[in-house]
Amino acid sequence: MTIAIDWLPEAAYLYLMVFARVGALIMLVPVFGEGFLNTRVRLGIALALALVLYPIVTPELPAQPGGMMAAIGLLLHEMAVGLILGAIARLIGSATQVAGSIIAYQIGLGFAQIADPSQSGVQGAIVGNFLGLLGLVMVLATDLHHLVIAAIYDSYMVYPPQTPLMFADAFELAWQVAAQSFVVGVQLAAPFIIYGLIFNLGLGILSKLMPQLQVFFIAMPASISLGMILLALLVASISAWYLNHFSTEIRILMGQG
Repeated sequence: MTIAIDWLPEAAYLYLMVFARVGALIMLVPVFGEGFLNTRVRLGIALALALVLYPIVTPELPAQPGGMMAAIGLLLHEMAVGLILGAIARLIGSATQVAGSIIAYQIGLGFAQIADPSQSGVQGAIVGNFLGLLGLVMVLATDLHHLVIAAIYDSYMVYPPQTPLMFADAFELAWQVAAQSFVVGVQLAAPFIIYGLIFNLGLGILSKLMPQLQVFFIAMPASISLGMILLALLVASISAWYLNHFSTEIRILMGQG
């Protein structure tokens, strides 16, 4: 009895095609592409997810070409699609950084900069880092990371491997996602913008009424204390708003927006 193994080269080629896109996406998309996750862990997730998607997306993949250069070209195409979509998806999480920077400035913590673990040590406002990690935890707690996996699968329907790269459409989509993330970031920080205006206006009036009072020594601890109390009161609403933004933008990437 003989067992034919002539199917192995084509199976390996198709798996590499799936892994090229899935691996690039896993390295960048929110939740799975966070900087504090070990690279080997992300690689393992990409290999496992590519194995799961292999029998599902194989019908969408082109047949194995006859030449080596053609095969490499298709692999590079899939990797480019993954990098483009992953970079666009990465912009979704910037809403928390925008909101955190505004909130930190308004409550007097703009000078407090620490390394952001989700961005591989890049310096960021401490409030922004807190909101970013909180958003990540809420995404995992509400199972929205399943939506990210669904978006990776749906990318084969929305962006088939046979179609050429559409850089103009990708740039427009990236622009829309970045703009929407900035808008949502400002909306998340809107109560703190109002708080900052009222607080600073009150300090200005107080300094005019009592010139001998050292306003700065009173303002800084009061601003931080009241700002932290306001943040504690609004953190649930901020989380809910961010989760809605996250799910909406992921669905847009899935072609459902």
